[in-house]
Amino acid sequence: MRLMTSSDKPDNDSVAPTGIAAKDWTQASADPQYRAAVVDLLGALAYGELAAFERLAEDAKLAPTLSDKAELAKMASAEFHHFERLRDRLTEIGEEPTAAMDPFVAALDGFHRQTAPSDWLEGLVKAYVGDSIASDFYREVAARLDSDTRELVLAVLDDTGHAGFAVEKVRAAIDAEPRVGGRLALWARRLMGEALSQSQRVVADRDALSTMLVGGVADGFDLAEVGRMFSRITEAHTKRMAALGLAA
Repeated sequence: MRLMTSSDKPDNDSVAPTGIAAKDWTQASADPQYRAAVVDLLGALAYGELAAFERLAEDAKLAPTLSDKAELAKMASAEFHHFERLRDRLTEIGEEPTAAMDPFVAALDGFHRQTAPSDWLEGLVKAYVGDSIASDFYREVAARLDSDTRELVLAVLDDTGHAGFAVEKVRAAIDAEPRVGGRLALWARRLMGEALSQSQRVVADRDALSTMLVGGVADGFDLAEVGRMFSRITEAHTKRMAALGLAA
């Protein structure tokens, strides 16, 4: 799920496009290393959206009311639509979607196994906090993509309009039983650690993506900037925790 409000997003929109970020896909994809990096990125995103769709269907079983189940169904529909857009784009550029997604299946499935929610509230926190960390990461990368790919990536990461739903439900639960807040805060911190570790593992395993991040393909993105990127992601996480009424 991609549950973010505009105030949650890392502040990286003020950088004027340069290098590849100023090109369209036709121009940028002439570089085979850049093309490989984008295929990896779209494959990771596509499988992430497909997994989110599947997970929402499971989380709906924990929903306490029919209206909550309906809300999750709407979110799941939005996630599947995002998956379709990414799948179609991979096909459009001559790539087989399943092959592009396959390298990321083990890592993403492993993350979701390790962070399976035990109840409705943990599922909401995972959707709002955990998945948004991945969205932050992809938004940072998007700033260095060609204009066509950047537009698609930002579109599939866009807020589906349900951030307020998660915040409302979690804050109401904490108001009703303050002890819940401590448990959910610990859960959110665990999600933060697991999500960052997973992002780093995925990048380390894919040469084209790691090159993009440390300044090969993506102009001006050096190791120091990677450190600043993760600092911005941590800041956004702290804001989301505050929105939920939880200590970071």
